[in-house]
Amino acid sequence: MSEERITNQPAPNQPMINHDGFEHEDLRSRGPFYFFAGLALLGLVIYLVIFGMYRVLDSYAKAHQPPLSPMAMPQADTRAVTHENVQTFPQPRLEENERTQLRQLIEDQDRKLATYDWVDKDSGAVRIPIDRAMELIVERGLPVRPEGASSAQKSAAQSPAAQTSAPLRKQTPKAPATKAAASGNFK
Repeated sequence: MSEERITNQPAPNQPMINHDGFEHEDLRSRGPFYFFAGLALLGLVIYLVIFGMYRVLDSYAKAHQPPLSPMAMPQADTRAVTHENVQTFPQPRLEENERTQLRQLIEDQDRKLATYDWVDKDSGAVRIPIDRAMELIVERGLPVRPEGASSAQKSAAQSPAAQTSAPLRKQTPKAPATKAAASGNFK
């Protein structure tokens, strides 16, 4: 191999490179700009064509619509919703204001739990406040079936007449038995 000196000078058979700070083979900024401008123009043309097509089709449909019968009554516009329409619409309805509707529902339930009212006036069934119902259960106790009752006695005890005539016994709570108490191991 021959020894050639490496210099910064170009070889005589290579083209001269101009070192102005950037390469001239880079992509120019005009190309992407023209592409995006053409894309926006194409989008606008498509929009105008579709808009015009819908206007022509709409006017064609209106012109070729069959005439209404003189016996037919024009109906009200159902797209306009009034407050009266909302109240007559069947359940379940869409919520208009979730907070106030939930607050109103909770207040209604609390009012039912805290007041007296008739459930069925003919049969004499009433609703009493929950606090009073708990007091009555504490005073009277829950109905208890006698131990060892046969199935016939159980079915008779379950009938409403048997429940009203049977005396109610108070239940006394039993102390819970633990394993340590049962085995006698206390630490």
